[in-house]
Amino acid sequence: MLVEILSLCIGVLFAVSVIMVRLKASTRPTNAKKILLPPIFMSTGALMFLVPACRVSWKEAIIAFMIGMLFSILLIKTSSFEWQNNQVYLKRSKAFIFILLGLLIIRAIMKIMVEKSVNLPQTSGLFFILAFGMILPWRIVMYIMYRHFINEKKTFVN
Repeated sequence: MLVEILSLCIGVLFAVSVIMVRLKASTRPTNAKKILLPPIFMSTGALMFLVPACRVSWKEAIIAFMIGMLFSILLIKTSSFEWQNNQVYLKRSKAFIFILLGLLIIRAIMKIMVEKSVNLPQTSGLFFILAFGMILPWRIVMYIMYRHFINEKKTFVN
């Protein structure tokens, strides 16, 4: 029981730190690299599946990824860009922080429920897949939106 509580606390700590980093990111200009690198860096976490105790079935992995994709819709809807001093910035959405906190609460509740039927390493694997399923589509769509935003400016200027 202590291990589950500790893992939940660590997960919440990481999530809060991600929220803080995300909020700070909106104060600096963005570019394609800043949009696309986070899922690439996060993908290294898939190395956990080299450990047999972390492995989950394909069915569970697909379901976790699809739930993450559903969550990504909220992130996509609250992501947009704006020009400031001739540079592109992520436009801060008032709803974004509440959506991230809401997703954090939902994920924490899901984690508590899943841990009742799946061991801790597998729970970690499932929630890694869920998080990756949330971040990957969000960042891909953000990149497409970014390219469109940049091209609109070029078209408008020419």
